[in-house]
Amino acid sequence: MTAVPSAGEDLMDASPDDRLTLGEVVDRTGVPASALYFYERKGLVFAERNAGNQRLYPRHMIRRISLIIVAKRLSIPLTDVAAVFATLPTDRAPSHEDWQRVSRAWKKRLEERRRAIEDLERELTGCIGCGCLSMRACLLLNPDDALRSHGPGPVRLQQAHPASGRTARRQPSR
Repeated sequence: MTAVPSAGEDLMDASPDDRLTLGEVVDRTGVPASALYFYERKGLVFAERNAGNQRLYPRHMIRRISLIIVAKRLSIPLTDVAAVFATLPTDRAPSHEDWQRVSRAWKKRLEERRRAIEDLERELTGCIGCGCLSMRACLLLNPDDALRSHGPGPVRLQQAHPASGRTARRQPSR
């Protein structure tokens, strides 16, 4: 195990193989310790333990934590983050090629999300913007709460754009 750099050590001398204490990771990322524990339980980040049972994080975990922060900002579920992270090595710092592969996967997912948002925007602008609430085309209309047995929320919109992917738009029944 590589030694933990001291607080006064210049970061330019830091190695990707250095281990950081919990406090150093919290200071460096701004993520609370409780969130780091949660991410560990979910298998998103990893820490080793020293002889005193203190957590020591490989320096490359900072990149994973940063991606988790960005994913949260974009409302990307942690299950999606975990699926992408599952392709990364855990026993070493990911290589440039590893990160390129992950980048391509993220790009594909973000493009799918962008298309779904644009489709939803068109539908909502057309439906709510026109004000007609057409019985034939409106995905929001639910007279007498007839769709209550199909689940909570805007059922037709959720069927048209589920979180896990896009499906064909269904015409509502009359």
